[in-house]
Amino acid sequence: MKSRRDFLQKLSASALSLPFIPSLALAEPEQGNELPYQGQVLRVAICGLGSYGTRVADAMQSSKMAKLVGVISGTPSKVKDWQAKYNIPEKNCYNYENFDAIKDNRDIDAVYIITPNSLHKPQAIRVAQAGKHVICEKPIAVNAAEGQAMVDACKKANVKFLVGYRMHFEPKTLEIIRLRNAGEFGKVLFFQGLCGFRIGDPNQWRLKKELAGGGAMMDIGIYAVNGSRYMIGEEPIWVTAQETKTNPEKFKEGIDETIMFQLGFPSGAVASCLSTYSMNNLDRFFLNGEKGFAEMQPSTGYGPIKARTNSGELTHPHVTHQTVQMDEMAGIILQGKKPVVPVDGEEGVKDLKIMDAIYKAVKTGKKEDLKL
Repeated sequence: MKSRRDFLQKLSASALSLPFIPSLALAEPEQGNELPYQGQVLRVAICGLGSYGTRVADAMQSSKMAKLVGVISGTPSKVKDWQAKYNIPEKNCYNYENFDAIKDNRDIDAVYIITPNSLHKPQAIRVAQAGKHVICEKPIAVNAAEGQAMVDACKKANVKFLVGYRMHFEPKTLEIIRLRNAGEFGKVLFFQGLCGFRIGDPNQWRLKKELAGGGAMMDIGIYAVNGSRYMIGEEPIWVTAQETKTNPEKFKEGIDETIMFQLGFPSGAVASCLSTYSMNNLDRFFLNGEKGFAEMQPSTGYGPIKARTNSGELTHPHVTHQTVQMDEMAGIILQGKKPVVPVDGEEGVKDLKIMDAIYKAVKTGKKEDLKL
C-alpha cells in the first residue's frame, strides 16, 4: 500500500473581486442534458501531478462549473502525459521554477496545490502573488504559523484561498449535520474519530519530516481533527494526547506512528480520536447525543460513504467527492456561495492550531488550552 490515497480507495469499494471574470469560459453542453450549464466556469491548473492530482483531474471531467486547463509539475514526462490525456495546451504548462508566469495567463483562474505538505506555503504564496485563486490540499501547511502566512498572502493579493475539504460537501455528512442542527440527536455528548492504515513504502515522502511535517497526524489524523469539529458543531477548547511508537526505525524522530488524542468542547462534549500508520480498517466516525446517534463507516474514504442514525440508514446516492467539491468551490469563488461547513484558509489554520497543540500535549503530557 503506497499511500493514504490507495488505502482510502480500497477501503471504500464574501465574494471577492475577480479581475479575470470577463475571460472565464462557458461550460460546454452535455449530451442528454436538456438544460446544460451555461454560466461561468472556473479554470484550474493543478500543481502536483501525483496519484491524488490524477484523481482530482479525472473527477473534474464531470464537473460543470470547473475545468482543468493547466498543469504545474517538476516532471516533464508527466506534463506530456497530462497534455495528451486532458487536452491541455502547451501555453498552460509550467514547472516549479517558472510558474510565476501564470500572472500573465488569462486562461487560468485558480491553482489547486497537491504537493507534499512543506511545499504548500511557498507555492500558495507564489500563486496568490500571481493574482490567482488558491485551492490547497490539507493540511495546508506544516504548522499554524505557516498556514496563517498563506491566509495573509491571499488576503493581501485579494484572491480566494480554499482548502480541499471534500467531506464538507459529501451528502451523508451534510445530512448528519442537518439532523444535529435540527436537534434530532439532542444535546451532543461524545464523538469518536478513528483514522488509520498500515503505511507501506518506508522511503515515501510521507515518512520524511522535512516534506510531511509529521507522520500519521499530518496525513490521516487531520480527518479526525476536522471531523470532530464539523460533527460536534463546536470549536474545541482543550486537548490531551498520547503517542505510541512500535517501529522507531520506520517512524523516525518527528514522524508519529500512532497518536490518541482527546478534545473538550464548550458545551461539555468530548471527543476521543485515534490517528495511526500501523493499523488497518480504521475509518469510522461516531456521534452520540442525549436523544440519538450517528455512525459513519467508512466515514472519510472516497466512497461510497456508509452512514446510519438511530432512525435508520442514510440512503443518499454516492457522488464522486472531488467532482462535487470542484463544482462547489467554483460556486464559492465565482458566485460567493456560502458552504454549510467552511472550506476557507482560516478553517485550515484552525485544524493546524489543534494539531500543533496535539504535538505539544504529547511532549508535555499536559492538557493544552486551545484558542481558535
